[in-house]
Amino acid sequence: MVWRRVLVPSICTLHELHGVIQVAMGWESIHLYQFCLRAARYGSWELSASSPEMALAALRLRKGARFTYEYDLNIPWRHEVRIENQFGLEASKTYPVCTGGGGACPPEDCDGPAGFMAGRNGVLSLDGLEDLDTMTEIIGQVVLERRTDLLDDENTRWRLEKAVERSKAREHAQGRPFSRRTVNAQFRKGEHLDLMHQQC
Repeated sequence: MVWRRVLVPSICTLHELHGVIQVAMGWESIHLYQFCLRAARYGSWELSASSPEMALAALRLRKGARFTYEYDLNIPWRHEVRIENQFGLEASKTYPVCTGGGGACPPEDCDGPAGFMAGRNGVLSLDGLEDLDTMTEIIGQVVLERRTDLLDDENTRWRLEKAVERSKAREHAQGRPFSRRTVNAQFRKGEHLDLMHQQC
């Protein structure tokens, strides 16, 4: 449902890969993380995991190898990391680079996969449609009937503000849309290096 494809050099450490995944997914690196690989855990020091300062090359991962990256361990979000292929570095390319992806990134602290799915369905819920109806009714009267006095009515203004607030919350629950261009711009700015240190 949500996937990203990135090219990283083999000297990239798991700690750096954490930052890369954070940027590629659209996360904010505000929670603990760990990589689970061959019965070993590497990640945030608070977890008593092994140091993530291990280069991918040192792990001797083969094409097709898979391991798990977990983020926000209270829930947790489990990402399957797969080594799809191994290439030589191209001198003309800056790494890391995102070559593809799909699916919006779930917002931080949305109560995990179940909460994300419930939030995504909220736009088409009865409550969502009622809020849309309320906004259409009030804005229609103000604009089409030129009844600006309606906004002076405390109850009408309160109904409109609440409908807008709930609609914005439902929109936020949809997650951040994926944009390869945006992800690569963040990589070029070095944001993955900032995020890798934000939560250690």
